[in-house]
Amino acid sequence: MALYTSSYLKNLSRTATENVRLYADSNKSRTNFDIFLCHSYLDKDEVEGLYLELTKMGYSVYIDWIIDPQLDRDNVTKENAELIRKRLRSSKTLLLAISVNASLSKWVPWELGYVDGHTQQCGLVPIARNNETLNSFHRTEYLKLYPYIDKPANHYRFGGKLWAVEDANRYVELTSWIRGSKPSYESLNFY
Repeated sequence: MALYTSSYLKNLSRTATENVRLYADSNKSRTNFDIFLCHSYLDKDEVEGLYLELTKMGYSVYIDWIIDPQLDRDNVTKENAELIRKRLRSSKTLLLAISVNASLSKWVPWELGYVDGHTQQCGLVPIARNNETLNSFHRTEYLKLYPYIDKPANHYRFGGKLWAVEDANRYVELTSWIRGSKPSYESLNFY
């Protein structure tokens, strides 16, 4: 497994700021998204890199400060909450960018709970410090309910695809997972 590293995502963000604006402009009029990317704003640079990676792969991705920059994330109001609910309902999945800062966000548990209660279509994207590996990726007990997104070490051998992984023997290609397929036993060995 290849975890997304903080340095890899930050580098994507630094080198493609104009692309973020172009993708955002093309997504402003969207009413439906493949992915609602839940995160801590403290991880803005990493999340921007992840946004670029996912949109380059063809996924439509919602991030509040990119698509709805008028939202004041520091001020929880009924109006802000209703817009976020609307965006959650219009997204096929929620991916939570797991980092050291994710637990500090007041929105992360609320968004995760909302989607889990309505569709159970939640997954995790681990963002590792640069020296972390799969063995150092630990989830609190309630996060073990959700598959994590994997970028195989030999990513291009598998067509550049991402995978939703339950465990070493149960996984499904991300596009199929977004469409509702659950991870099941597979004989592929991408580790």
